[in-house]
Amino acid sequence: MGRRAIVVACAGAVLATVGCSDAPDPEAAECGTSEGVVAIAMGDVPPIDLPGGSWSRLLLTGDGVGAATTLGCSSFAPGTSTAMLSHATEELAYVTGGHGELRLDDATVPYAAGQALYIPAGVWHAVVNTGDEPVTMVFAFPHPTYPPTERRSSEP
Repeated sequence: MGRRAIVVACAGAVLATVGCSDAPDPEAAECGTSEGVVAIAMGDVPPIDLPGGSWSRLLLTGDGVGAATTLGCSSFAPGTSTAMLSHATEELAYVTGGHGELRLDDATVPYAAGQALYIPAGVWHAVVNTGDEPVTMVFAFPHPTYPPTERRSSEP
């Protein structure tokens, strides 16, 4: 069996193809002969429903592909504000669409499509969509699953 490329896509946009950058069809990217590289179509991963019509998907995890890092994608509907969260690990995110802000205990950090976000472990934050289109982002944690996370109401 040929090597399948890992294709990272969120809300219809192909963000990266790892291992076979010239694959014409990300849904069926086959190339090379190495074992262990897989393609995960976003539609093959069930969504985790979030309030207000928002969702999240854990695309690459230790359980799914044996990864030491989790990679996911989220879409936050206009007007959505998550509960305040504090993860046991750092979080990396790349905003692929929309704009909003991260609300921290003592600050607000605006973000927009094309920006990367770094949230240190233990920092309380809420993801807020302040626009009138969905905010989509790809996120990663250095943990094989969604990391241990504390939650509290959306107001600090």
